[in-house]
Amino acid sequence: MTTTPQETGTIAAARAWAAQDPDPATCALLLELIDAAVHDAAAAAELADAFAGNLAFGTAGLRAALGPGPNRMNRMVVRRTAAGIARFLNATAAGDYVPTAVVGYDARHNSDVFAAESAAIFTAAGVRTLLLPAALPTPVLAWAVRAFGAESGVMVTASHNPPADNGYKVYLGGRAISDAGQGAQIVAPTDAAIAALIDHDEPICEIALAGSGWSVLPGSGQDGDIEARYIAAVAAVAGNPQQESAARASLDIVLTPLHGVGGHTMASALAQTGFASVAPVPEQWEPDPEFPTVDFPNPEEPGALDLALALAAARGADLVIANDPDADRCAAAVDFPGTGWRMLRGDELGALLGEEIARNRNPGDGTLFANSIVSSRQLASIAAAHGIGHRATLTGFKWIARVPGLAFGYEEALGYCVAPELVRDKDGISAGLLLARLAARLKAAGSSIPDALDRLSLAHGLHTTDQLSVRVADLDLIGSMMAALRTAPPAMLAGSPVTGFADLAPGGDLPPTDALVFETADRTRAIVRPSGTEPKLKCYLETIDDVADASALPAARAAAARRLTALRADLSAALGLPTT
Repeated sequence: MTTTPQETGTIAAARAWAAQDPDPATCALLLELIDAAVHDAAAAAELADAFAGNLAFGTAGLRAALGPGPNRMNRMVVRRTAAGIARFLNATAAGDYVPTAVVGYDARHNSDVFAAESAAIFTAAGVRTLLLPAALPTPVLAWAVRAFGAESGVMVTASHNPPADNGYKVYLGGRAISDAGQGAQIVAPTDAAIAALIDHDEPICEIALAGSGWSVLPGSGQDGDIEARYIAAVAAVAGNPQQESAARASLDIVLTPLHGVGGHTMASALAQTGFASVAPVPEQWEPDPEFPTVDFPNPEEPGALDLALALAAARGADLVIANDPDADRCAAAVDFPGTGWRMLRGDELGALLGEEIARNRNPGDGTLFANSIVSSRQLASIAAAHGIGHRATLTGFKWIARVPGLAFGYEEALGYCVAPELVRDKDGISAGLLLARLAARLKAAGSSIPDALDRLSLAHGLHTTDQLSVRVADLDLIGSMMAALRTAPPAMLAGSPVTGFADLAPGGDLPPTDALVFETADRTRAIVRPSGTEPKLKCYLETIDDVADASALPAARAAAARRLTALRADLSAALGLPTT
């Protein structure tokens, strides 16, 4: 027999929640949902999900849909989480020092509210608190944690998630951490230690909020403007603008922040480093939490860059730079001869930025390049050619940022760390500056980004990458698909025998993670894992082909595309998906 909310006690829990909710909007919404749940199955299901459990606090902090209930992002959940983080910081300090926290926020719904209440809770708990003055990019917050020697940073953002979501990203630094991850996102076991100090039943009235006492960092037009200080720091990535002034002035750039908070910061950084011809995409320029021109505010999603590409084609531009809504990611597009404008794959941009950094470093200086295991193997080859060490890490910048001696790190999902001494996380602003510098230098030399990609393919092999991404409504389906692959892994992929199969769940050289790796005799590779931030199963595909000369590249690319198509079909069949 199907249980009802009354029988499971969900309605009683919801009424108790509503009685404490400090937010009139979510309280009213919850009361309406309770009334509707009595006679409406959809409302009953929504209510049951909102109260199915406590929103898990993990290595990504928090991320979920906005709404009432312990399984949603709201003021109740944020207050209890902030109180738990404050307990962790004070316990770590153990009375030896007063911990410092920096709090930032983007322009999503309620981001400013969640940030302000976090600052009030930290302050009341005795944590010295610095609040960013406005909605600013995540890299500004990550930079500030290191710049101020803070023990923690909290960024209220859901990055590139849909408009209905928000999140809470946590960093550690200062005296709270002693490893190479100063100013990086939290990882295990710290996430569990913080989670253990979050009391999900704590009465909201017992969580103290200071009425004042935190510091709002200087904003636009003030001495010490925090955004301007960040820009001045990362401008070094672009080098001396006077040395390439003509080349930079001639580079025509189309820029879009995808309705996020990175537009002003990215445009200002470009202007200060000599890039004078920057055209914003007007429909996407102002921050808008509804992201009205895109289905998903993620540069990787089909159609997200259509407006930018159209403007670039109309202007005859040289380069498109796009940031995601919190500007920690950077996407790029260029005009390819014979095929027209397209966005670079994350691995292509990673290889270009890696080569640009490598060519300006001294071999044997002890630094390392790093990328996630699901990213292309080409960066390892580039690093080796320049006498630079390389390390593969688990997916996520919380791992990449912790590589000792890191000089450059990236992951294929458009995340790039080009100045780890400044920002120990992915940073779409500094990555955009380095990309613009590269594009200007190539243009001045009569070359181009497509030409540079060809040269990398000839030197290191043609690395062709693609993805099979399966979005699900029921998260249990992801577990079922992973179990099916573990039980019956394919023996052939894209016409080649599978010669290597690894299940990374038990751990080994890397911490345990839910991922499967398949390698074939012809160096084709597929890695399958659940997404860490979205309800998706992701399959990361790569082929490698040696190419004798430039004339052979078109045929090699066509053959690689056919092999990737076959690989997608074989994986779809193994997962039980339609292959038509």
